[in-house]
Amino acid sequence: MNFDGQQLKTTATRISVLYGALVLIVATFGIRAFYVQVIRYDYYHQRALSDQLKQASIPAQRGTIEAYDGNNIVPIVLNQKLYTIYADPTLIKNASQVAQALADILGGSKASYQTKLTAPNTRYVVLARKVAADTKSMLLAKQYPGVGGVEQDYRTYPQGALASQLLGFVDNSGQGEYGIEQALNPELAGTPGELKAITDINGVPLTASGNNVDTQPKAGANVVLSIDVGIQKQVEQILASDYKKTHSQGLSAVVMDPNTGQVKAMANYPSYNPADYQDVSNPALFENAAVDNAIEPGSIMKTLTTSAALDTGAITPGESFYDPAHWMVDKFNITDIEQDGGAREQNIQSILALSLNTGAVWELMQMSQPGATQSSQINQKGISTWHDYMTNHFRLGQETGIEQGYESTGYVPSADMNNPAVSLNYANTAFGQGVQVTATQMAAALSSIINGGTYYQPTLVSETIDPNTGKATVNQPKILDKNVVSPKTGQELIPLMQGVVQQYLHEGFSFMNFPSDYLVGGKTGTAQVVQSGGGYSAAVYNGTYLGFVGGDKPQYVICIFNIKPHLPSYEYAGSYGGQPVFAHIAHMLINDSSVTPKS
Repeated sequence: MNFDGQQLKTTATRISVLYGALVLIVATFGIRAFYVQVIRYDYYHQRALSDQLKQASIPAQRGTIEAYDGNNIVPIVLNQKLYTIYADPTLIKNASQVAQALADILGGSKASYQTKLTAPNTRYVVLARKVAADTKSMLLAKQYPGVGGVEQDYRTYPQGALASQLLGFVDNSGQGEYGIEQALNPELAGTPGELKAITDINGVPLTASGNNVDTQPKAGANVVLSIDVGIQKQVEQILASDYKKTHSQGLSAVVMDPNTGQVKAMANYPSYNPADYQDVSNPALFENAAVDNAIEPGSIMKTLTTSAALDTGAITPGESFYDPAHWMVDKFNITDIEQDGGAREQNIQSILALSLNTGAVWELMQMSQPGATQSSQINQKGISTWHDYMTNHFRLGQETGIEQGYESTGYVPSADMNNPAVSLNYANTAFGQGVQVTATQMAAALSSIINGGTYYQPTLVSETIDPNTGKATVNQPKILDKNVVSPKTGQELIPLMQGVVQQYLHEGFSFMNFPSDYLVGGKTGTAQVVQSGGGYSAAVYNGTYLGFVGGDKPQYVICIFNIKPHLPSYEYAGSYGGQPVFAHIAHMLINDSSVTPKS
């Protein structure tokens, strides 16, 4: 075939065009490859790794919790190794088949498992928790791609529900909630490890990959509590019994060593079992009311008012005064209860023994102006002095620092004299109304008075133990203030509080009869409860009690809060709902030889 010049030229043009197109295509691919492999290398490398990189945090073994039972240390919270079964939905081949196997081995609904196995936009779903090792092995033996199990420590409780609200619990994510578990979560949790592994398409790690990372976790510290297991058990039994007798809404008790700040028992009723925390329908049961429930304490506050007045020299322990049986403060009438005998001569002992509201207000008047006989003489000096003792000496209105989650600060009203009702507010605080405190705050405050003036930070921790070395670090008593009151003031208050116990014994409260070789003192409190619409209820009260038991000196301080007990018409909440609980605990401590008698 012959080609003329035009045909040759056309053919050459076509070849040139095709060649140019080919060059352009090759160049495009080359540029694209350069863009992907060089310019965008990091981006696409990470995209590739995201499909093949398995990354997981390796939980550290959580520290255990123990406590003393006499001279022995016994476990309270331990760890049990169980398994969490999980799946990567992107690797599941036959969701229906796998779901059926899960239902057969683990129990539960096939439909529920299938929903999880087909979940979109995720590479991790939890199928089951707390699975035993043999059950996990049976499931993984089927070798379903994308299904795995990871070992995890779960909390177990050798002492059952003992001290549950003090302990708190650990949720499914390994986070401590409430109580010690929350307050000491960083120490107990330890430091998690890290695992990164490049896998094949089935999720199997490629052991030869240099990108694999394996950092071992560091176990958390073990904690030994200050509570005595024997005392704690009996306090809980007493609360359960007295709660049912008084038909109250809640009952709390704190037993504290006033010479160290260590809590020997702390309990509330009703309570719960931390092993079954997920089944609790009322979250309020998780709260340690002895620490986070601040209430108006009623007349147990008179122990602090009297101490402040004694310490400032405004009054003396043997002083008498004329009690008019009522004071008019800011146009409000403050009175005593009817059985106190009306207007007559009273003394410091009778302020506590007869629980005189007017006596507590008189003490505030003396802090304002010694010798004052008119309530109008409550002034800035007295209010500022009493405010200073409440907040700076007795540390009310602030956290104590005890190792518990959600501690309440309580409430102390402002001492600002520009407030037109400040005199009334402070007159009320003198006998425990208009101020809010916790049982722990009150136990710590009384401890600081009767031990000679040292405020020890309340604590629940006796020592911590390094899990690697076994070395124990003792939690030394932490002094927050050495000058709460003078030692003389504490020695003056002790017999005054003993007199209150003797007064109730004289009135026929036989359960307040203690052996003569023991030192026992206390004070009742009947606190009015604020109504939802404002003002105080005339029918609903909280019963409180604050006292001590010891031999040559106070060895235990006990504080009781009984929330809204159902009262017989002839009873007061303090003497009915607080005092018997104190007496039962004090007798228990004496009978169990926990208290050293007088030498």
